[in-house]
Amino acid sequence: MSYPQVSIQNRTKKFAVRIVKACVWLEESKVPRTLANQLLRSGTSIGANCSEAQSAQSR
Repeated sequence: MSYPQVSIQNRTKKFAVRIVKACVWLEESKVPRTLANQLLRSGTSIGANCSEAQSAQSR
């Protein structure tokens, strides 16, 4: 089974967009704001973490 190659930057960007949309929906659904805020922070930081890991140098 062969899967198409998609760059990690594209995948993390799409993921972050989906997280933001989910958080907007959560806030409209009267879910506690702290839960939506934590999901937003953790879900959107993955792009920064991946960029950091790709540019890291080994010792």
